[in-house]
Amino acid sequence: MTQPPGVSPAVDQAPRSIPVAFTDPILAAVLANRFEAIVREMTNTVLRSARSVIVSNGRDFSCAIVSGEGELVAVADGLPVHTFNSHMQSANIARLHPDLAEGDAFIDNDPYTGNTHPADQTVMVPVFVDGEHLFTACAKAHQADIGNSLPTTYHPFARDVYEEGAIIFPCMRLQRNGHTIEDVIRLGMRRIRVPEQWGGDLLATLGAARIAERRLKELCREHGTARIKTFIKEWLDYSERLMASRIAALPKGRMDVSSRHDPVPGVLPEGIAVKAVIEVDPSACEIIVDLRHNDDCVKAGFNQTEATARSSVMAGIYHSLGAGLPRNSGAFRRLTVLLRENSVVGIPRFPASCSIATTNVADRLVNLVQSALAGLGQGFGLAEGGLCLGVNTGVISGTDFRNGARPYISQLTLASNGGPASPYADGWGTYGIPASSGLTYRDSIEINEIKFPMIVDHLRVVPGSGGAGAHRGGLAIETRYRVREGTMTVATNSDGQVFAPKGVLGGQSGSLAVSYVIHEDGREERVPGFGIQVIHKGQAVRGTTNGGGGFGDPAKRDPALVLRDVSEMRETLERARDVYRVALTADGTAGMLSLDEMATAKLRHGGAT
Repeated sequence: MTQPPGVSPAVDQAPRSIPVAFTDPILAAVLANRFEAIVREMTNTVLRSARSVIVSNGRDFSCAIVSGEGELVAVADGLPVHTFNSHMQSANIARLHPDLAEGDAFIDNDPYTGNTHPADQTVMVPVFVDGEHLFTACAKAHQADIGNSLPTTYHPFARDVYEEGAIIFPCMRLQRNGHTIEDVIRLGMRRIRVPEQWGGDLLATLGAARIAERRLKELCREHGTARIKTFIKEWLDYSERLMASRIAALPKGRMDVSSRHDPVPGVLPEGIAVKAVIEVDPSACEIIVDLRHNDDCVKAGFNQTEATARSSVMAGIYHSLGAGLPRNSGAFRRLTVLLRENSVVGIPRFPASCSIATTNVADRLVNLVQSALAGLGQGFGLAEGGLCLGVNTGVISGTDFRNGARPYISQLTLASNGGPASPYADGWGTYGIPASSGLTYRDSIEINEIKFPMIVDHLRVVPGSGGAGAHRGGLAIETRYRVREGTMTVATNSDGQVFAPKGVLGGQSGSLAVSYVIHEDGREERVPGFGIQVIHKGQAVRGTTNGGGGFGDPAKRDPALVLRDVSEMRETLERARDVYRVALTADGTAGMLSLDEMATAKLRHGGAT
């Protein structure tokens, strides 16, 4: 298909015919699990050896294996926004380094050539077997600090990449013949506020990629290079067949949908419109998502990179089609994403800032796709998930009085948003944000209090905050913390304080997020979702995340589940009656709640009790 001017073709176009089955299906199953196991060993290496809290505790990193021909082979349980387009980024090493050789390693965080955003730094190791570049091992980790002009890993206010200030490594050679190029290390160490933290995370990802190199060579020696090549081809073809069969079972549909990111005072007074045209064609076994109708790049850090725009669409589709679909280039052949250059949801044109490309607009796009697919009918899609990045995930920085006033900087992941309800289940309480889909971890409060001069006063769920529905959205969480001595800077970029995550098919929206500074006298001052707050000893910050959207009519929720939710303080008596139309009574002696079936039947059929 000829592309209009300025439009990027899909990374993988659907072939005309669906390939045949495996030559040896048992061996294929074994090898598929071996590749996944290698990625999990990479993941375990980073978890155990990374220096920063956001990587070692919050698990904001991902690993992947790409074939030498540039096709994504295995990602295990990597974050969708990180991994779905790892092959775009790894293509740069051969394109930019014609002298590619055994022993090389590369560092890349360039948002204009396949990376997600500058704060995601990827180490890539080309794996040579018998002199042939057969694989690329990729380990991407979100940095606690990437040298931004403000002390935050994100910079929503940056009008361009220059004001953003991040140090960018455009697919630079990190190692040659297995030896580290110290010039690259010195450059990073000079620009990072806590250089030993950056250096430790770099070594962790480099170690993970080198371990993958070792394991892939072992695998090829064990089974032979020819057999491994055959497996990769057949595995990707099999993955395509699975995706094609899943799409073929969908109803045909075309959806022209839109959403809106919160306004950002002084930067984006009307917010950002996010638009998509989604075509589901079961006869052709393909889904086409057209994002070309979005606005031009904005003079702020919200612009999507090509990788994050594509990955967000794919994440929304994968969330909606059920479990069991491989995440690789074979399955992607049945998904087409149309983008245009210089679009806020598209392909950024230098020097547009993409500082927060992996969250905010990306989260709105994931939500938009998965909620639109719910319109295909019962059993498909999801509601919208929570997308707040407030004080619960604020980037904290300052100096620590306990160790000679040494500087610190870290992104917290204290609390999660409520997840989206599905046709079959309530939303997760540990969802994170749509772009990570529950794969990041919550911080350990105790570890944060050891590492940083802070005290966490409470972390608690908010009753009644999940979007009501036949299946309920996940609950919001409220967090409050303060600094022990001196001052602490807290940077936030929280969407979801104006436009809440929506429910679908009669489900209600989740709760809005909110942020406060609490002063010494106890007075609470509401603060914007986007900004930097400096708190002093005696002050605190308090924030509530989003609840997830509900799925289906609340009046069709199983009354026993409503009783359970109220008994466990996940719901309120008022919402049980007024929203879910369920009547509960309390035992006067034991104080236990019970279901009043007759009164509930009257409520649900329009009567009074």
